[in-house]
Amino acid sequence: MARRPAGAAPGHRTPVAEPLALDALAARLADRAMGAALAARDDPGAGAAVRVGVDAAVPADGELVADAVAEALAAQGAGVLRVRARDFLRPRSVRLSAGPADAGTGYTSWTDHLGLRREVLDPLGPGGAATWLPALWDERADRATRAARRTAPPGSVLVLDGPFLLRWETADALDLSVHLLVSDAAVRRRLPPADAERQTGAWALYVEETDPAPRADLLVRAEDPRRPALVTGDVPSAWA
Repeated sequence: MARRPAGAAPGHRTPVAEPLALDALAARLADRAMGAALAARDDPGAGAAVRVGVDAAVPADGELVADAVAEALAAQGAGVLRVRARDFLRPRSVRLSAGPADAGTGYTSWTDHLGLRREVLDPLGPGGAATWLPALWDERADRATRAARRTAPPGSVLVLDGPFLLRWETADALDLSVHLLVSDAAVRRRLPPADAERQTGAWALYVEETDPAPRADLLVRAEDPRRPALVTGDVPSAWA
C-alpha cells in the first residue's frame, strides 16, 4: 500500500513523472488543445483561438516543444498560429541596461510581455478582434519588424513559447499553459555563460514571485527536452 508523504492531506497524490517521447507528449498536448478548440466553436463567447503557452527557461527548449505541438495540431487539421516570445523582445538598450548577465533586467525587461498580450493574446481571446501580430521586434536589426497583422480563422490554436509566461501580464490570457521544469545545471549546459547566469537568476526570481509549477495546466520535466516526462499528481509550491 502506497504511503502518503508526512504532513500530506488524505487526498494528496504524490507527483509522478511519466517519461514520454517528444512526439507522444506533443500529441497529448495537441489532443487537449483540440478538445478546447472544438468546444469553443459552439461557444459564442469564446475567442478566435485557443491560446496555448509553453513556458520555458531555455528558449530552444520551449521552441522545440511548441514546434512539436504545432506539428501535431496541424496533423489533426487545426489552424495553427505560431508565435515566439523571442520575436517580442525589448530594444537592446533596455535589455542590456545593467549588462548581459543581470538577472533583474532578464526577468523584468527582456521580453515585452505586455506587447505579447496587446498584439497577440487579447485580440485572440473573448471579445477580441481575431487579428494577431506574428512578430513585433527584430532582435538582429534591433528595430520594430513592421509585420502585418493577420486574421485568425475561427477555431484556431495559438502556440506560444517563451519564458515567464505565468507572470501577471500573460498568465490569465492563456487557455492552456505548459510549464517546463529544468534545473540550473541544465540551463547552464545549454546556454552561453552570460545568458545562463542571467537566466538562472531570472528564473529563480520568477519561481519565487509566481510559483508557476502548481499553477500550470500541464507540468513537464525537461532536463533533456527531447526526452520529456509529464508530471501528474499534486504539485507543492515552488516544486522543482
